[in-house]
This record gives sequence, structure tokens and C-alpha cells, in this order.
Amino acid sequence: MNKNENRINETEAILRHYALKVNYVENFGKVKKVYSDNGVFALKEISPHAGIDFIKNIQHLYQRGFNRIVPIYPAMDGRYAILEKGRLYYLMPWLLNQETDERDQRHMQLFRELARMHTLSVKEVPVSQEEREGHFERTGVHWKKQRDFIEEFVRNSEKKWYMSPFELLFCMYFSDILQALNYAERKLGEWFEKTKNDEKVRSVVTHGKLAIQHFIYDDRGYGHFINFENSKIAPPHFDLLPFLVSSARTYPTEYEDGVNWIYNYLKYFPMKEEEMLLFQSYLAYPGSSIQSVRNYFDKKGDKTELYYVSQLQRQYWLLKNTEYIVMKIEEIEQRKKATAQAEQTPD
Repeated sequence: MNKNENRINETEAILRHYALKVNYVENFGKVKKVYSDNGVFALKEISPHAGIDFIKNIQHLYQRGFNRIVPIYPAMDGRYAILEKGRLYYLMPWLLNQETDERDQRHMQLFRELARMHTLSVKEVPVSQEEREGHFERTGVHWKKQRDFIEEFVRNSEKKWYMSPFELLFCMYFSDILQALNYAERKLGEWFEKTKNDEKVRSVVTHGKLAIQHFIYDDRGYGHFINFENSKIAPPHFDLLPFLVSSARTYPTEYEDGVNWIYNYLKYFPMKEEEMLLFQSYLAYPGSSIQSVRNYFDKKGDKTELYYVSQLQRQYWLLKNTEYIVMKIEEIEQRKKATAQAEQTPD
């Protein structure tokens, strides 16, 4: 029996629940491309643990009228996923991912559809004063420990007659990293002062693993989200921040794309002032740069000095790219505030 026959036999056991006759199966890791008498489908395997929230969130979005998710086909008994040998499977159409526009337009459409998804699923959930204070204090304590660590690292490095290449590079970058940390702490403080008496917070259905490769096109040119297994109910920035940080991992540049994507999103799902403060704080926080120093300090494994230097340089480039986005947002938001105040001021 060849490999394809094995795959067909394994897949047939699952697809019996969908009344599909399997002709051929191509294996793409956790996704199987299934050729059947009724067309071509994608059968995806996920963990049962992830499946509970996944199915619930998908159904909620369907009910709210959001149709820019690759359709999940129900089995004959109405289930949206089939449990087989300890694994969960769901069935969807196989989209060809016909790209009909330029890179920037693809990203703009992704952020527009993300904003629509957040808009249709938004709800206010209660949050106690103790929870809010606890989050603020825990974050503040963690960031202070990070500050103390890098300040001590710089002091010890500067005491040496001959610094290592990594230590020398970090001392050169230290001022920018500290400035980013100061800004993040200030915005976090502003957020807490503005919200410490609030009793609710907005939450949405988040994708959980937002990426441009998880936004694909059908044959009509419409974009659809896939890979919803990590979806959860959370604040909107749970989708925005990882995407921006991942996209900003490149050479230093004036990262205008990131700014445009964010404000395209905000046209369709405006953030409240306090949400923007928290978003700016988290985006500015130089966690990756600090972690590169921590990795050098701990020196686990047999990594070379060159490895640590290159890692620090990459994290610094990320810092400068996110800094550009943060400063442009700061400039735009301050200008909007000034305009609003001017309109309210009598002549």
C-alpha cells in the first residue's frame, strides 16, 4: 500500500461524516488537500484543546454576519469539527489564493476586514478595579526589573578596560532603548490614570495568529481569513501588536506602511483614547532588545559573540522601526486633540 493509499484510508474515515468520496489526497503537514467527486477541499487537523474556542468563535462571527472567514463545512450531523483518534478535524474549501492586487492593497484589505470582524464581535465586559490595578502594578514591577537589569549591565560594561563587541554595541544603543522604555512607562501610567475607575473594557473576537499568509483570496478576488485555531475573546491589540512587530522585523526604515495599516484599521474600528494609550505603551516597550541582553548575560549553549551581536542589532532595528510607528501615531493623535480643542474654543 503506497503513501497516498494510506492517506486516503485515513482521510476517508473522517470524510464519511461529510458524505464525500475521496479520490486523491495531497499532504501539506496538518492540512490535507482532498480531491473528491464533489470538488477539492482542505481538511485541517488541530488539537482538541484549541477546538473548543475555535468553533465557538467561528459560529459567533457567522451569526453576527461576518463572512470573510473561509467557510467551515458542517458534517451531516451538524458538527463543525470531527474528533478522530484524539485529534480534531474540520473541512473547508480549497481556495486557490488568487492575488489580484499589490502588496500594500492586500495589507490594507486585511486590516479593513480585521476592523470589520472586531466591530461585529465587540462587546463590553466587566473588569474590577482590583484587576486593573493588579495588571498595572504587575506590569510596572516587571518593567522596573528590566530597567534595573539593563542599567546594571551598562554600568558593569563601562567599568571594563575592554568591553566585548556585544557590550560596546549595547552601550551605544542604550540611550534609545531607555528612551523607549520611558515612553512605554509614561503611556502605561496615563492609561491607568484614565481608566482606574472604569468598570468595563471592550473585547472582540481576535484571530490570534494574524499574518498576511493567513489572509487568502477566492476566485472572485475577495479576501478571507484562515487559521482561526488560536482565536479568543481579547482586547483588539492582541491582533494588532504581534502583526506590526512581525512586519517591522526588517532593516531600519521609515516604516510608513505600518502607520497606514493602523489608520486604515482605525477608520473602520476607532480606538478609544485609553485603548490607544495602552496600544502605544505596548508597541513602544523594547522587550525584544532587553531580552537579547538577558540572553547574552545568561549565555546558554555554545552561541558565539557574533551570534549575540547580530541578534542585538536585529532587535535594535525592530526598536527603531516600531519607534517610527509610535512617534507618527503620537504626532497624529496630538494633532487630532489640538484640532478638537480648537473647535471647542469659542472665538
